[in-house]
Amino acid sequence: MTEHLTSPGGEMEGMDGLNIHLQVSFPGDITAVAPVVERIMQIAREQKFAEDKEGEIGLAVQEALVNAVKYGCKNDASKSVQCWVASDTGGGMLIIIRDPGSGFDPAKLPNPQEGEHIFRDHGRGIFLINQLMDDVRFARGGTELRMRKDNKS
Repeated sequence: MTEHLTSPGGEMEGMDGLNIHLQVSFPGDITAVAPVVERIMQIAREQKFAEDKEGEIGLAVQEALVNAVKYGCKNDASKSVQCWVASDTGGGMLIIIRDPGSGFDPAKLPNPQEGEHIFRDHGRGIFLINQLMDDVRFARGGTELRMRKDNKS
């Protein structure tokens, strides 16, 4: 871990009965994302996820953390992104990412596979996260993302 990572403090709702592997808070700076992604990938390897599932987790986490920094923190290093990683008894991985932004309604995002959105060079992060993870939910007005990956064959 790097000096950028500190405990986010406070309790996380819905974590009862889960094995918590990571609780970090890092500055809203894009350079702080890579060490967090690498640590989460290390946890996925320790949990013996298949290589393809590890890759899916890595890409989804990268997209989610970059979005939290870019939109939630507005690239302001004085603001922080919080992240929790836990596993359940079935070996599934739960990743929770929270940012200090004003939030958004994911239902109002345009479908990147339709119309003029096909040709845009942005706006696919949430779509990708939904494709890569087994369960994706937003909470706290869109400032918290909860994504889960099963560890079953």
